[in-house]
Amino acid sequence: MSQRWSEVTFLHWRVSPESVAPYMPEGCTPDVIDGSAWVGLIAFQMSRSAFFGGPRIPWLGDFPEVNVRLYSVDSLGRRGVVFLSLEASHLIPILLARTAFGLKYQWASMKIRQEKNKISYTTRRHTNPQACSLISIRPIENSEAPVQNHDSQIALALTAQWAFHQRHLGRTLYCRNIHEPWPLQPAELLQLDDSLLATAGFKDLTERTPDSVLYAKSVTTNFAAPSIVPYTHP
Repeated sequence: MSQRWSEVTFLHWRVSPESVAPYMPEGCTPDVIDGSAWVGLIAFQMSRSAFFGGPRIPWLGDFPEVNVRLYSVDSLGRRGVVFLSLEASHLIPILLARTAFGLKYQWASMKIRQEKNKISYTTRRHTNPQACSLISIRPIENSEAPVQNHDSQIALALTAQWAFHQRHLGRTLYCRNIHEPWPLQPAELLQLDDSLLATAGFKDLTERTPDSVLYAKSVTTNFAAPSIVPYTHP
């Protein structure tokens, strides 16, 4: 499967590894990056979806997404993402993803707005209208303010987890994706009014300024077939 992800905003908060350990699928532990575990709130536009090298799927494969995610390492040392929730506006892809991979997609009303150099994302879950989010950012275009030095290593670790781990049908799946490096740039957070983090179990995070705010224009990604994570009970 291939997809294009565009207008991508990454908000991240440092947390203790102990606070995210209960959310890890069997066979996985929290990935510690720069001494911390991290919780991410990620918003973007998905488009140009295609399966098995076939043609792009019009309309059905084109929709906004907002997800809450953690970072994991499995028993083979492979790093990935653990999704706590994924909001999307098209029901059929949601049902397919939940059935095939067990991903926690939620059907929501969503919009992405761009005006000048400001990007805003809104989402409200149909089954739980209190699960909603408003994110507004301004990408920093100044070439003298790149993502660099120590921050660049953290940014790379947070955004280059090119796989996900997901518990499904009694097994932990590992699904790899491949894409070019993110064209990252820093961004200014203009507004955040969010309850998705609280709904996922992290109610205090929005009281803090994110430790990392990043933006990327677009990448095209390809997903491989999933494999099963081996696990030996202690």
